[in-house]
Amino acid sequence: MLGIHDYWLFLVSGIALNLTPGQDTMYILGRSVTGGWRAGVASAFGIIVGSVIHTLAAAAGLSVLLATFPLAFTGVKLCGAAYLVFLGAKLLFTPSTATGPDEKAGLAHRGTGSAFTQGVFTNVLNPKVALFFLAFLPQFIDPASTTKTLAFLLLGATFITTGTIWCLVLALAGARLRGFFIDNPNRRKLVNRATGGLFMVLGARLAWSR
Repeated sequence: MLGIHDYWLFLVSGIALNLTPGQDTMYILGRSVTGGWRAGVASAFGIIVGSVIHTLAAAAGLSVLLATFPLAFTGVKLCGAAYLVFLGAKLLFTPSTATGPDEKAGLAHRGTGSAFTQGVFTNVLNPKVALFFLAFLPQFIDPASTTKTLAFLLLGATFITTGTIWCLVLALAGARLRGFFIDNPNRRKLVNRATGGLFMVLGARLAWSR
């Protein structure tokens, strides 16, 4: 099929990898708990758009630059780590105050847009995702195929589709917990601090990863 072999094995492996907790999982859950299901779904789609960008970049050979030049890899990695630390600091140091219905609606709308944008950046600025697409997908493409790029894009679309389903499940699951915190400023403050701390830990972990 378009130069793809063992497609069923790729599908099973891709689903297993999607279910493995990682930086994207923690980001979606954190945004869902702090911002509700709209922010969670927006962050999930932001992550997916980032994955699409990684797939296209890998298909075009751009990800080879990250694998070949350590300085480029380090630069992108540090940018991604700094961005996660920045998001965490905002949650840690922004006061949590009670708001009325109209203000909540406005905050929810702005939060949805920022959750999507931040989701894109957190995924795109993680060079390990780029190297994953570059290393994992070609294993299921026939070296003699004349449609390697099309096969690569099809495998990427498959992985992104299963990932989208799981990301939406995470977003809705995280939003279910929000009801416990939304009407209690002290609880909201606690979850904001916990989520902010988590993002900062993820940023430090990315910065120190090899």
